[in-house]
Amino acid sequence: MARWLIQRRLTQNSARLKRLRAELAQVDEQMLHFESDADDTAIRALVSETPGASQEANEARKHAEAMAKHRRYVVATIAEIEARQDELLDQLGSG
Repeated sequence: MARWLIQRRLTQNSARLKRLRAELAQVDEQMLHFESDADDTAIRALVSETPGASQEANEARKHAEAMAKHRRYVVATIAEIEARQDELLDQLGSG
């Protein structure tokens, strides 16, 4: 692979990593909110013992789980891009 192409891909990967790390910070902040909300609604559902409160607690837990799933996706994507970046750096160093 041409040196200029490797450098271009490294630049693109670097920009993408920067965006994903910013997104991860945002997701972490949102996860704290969703988990806290899920815990609060679960406690309220236990105290009130009404079907509506139980359903609200389930919905809040689903939101927290969806955010956790998204976080895992972002973390995995960051790991993939970092691995690709390492490969590109190796190619650049050996070329």
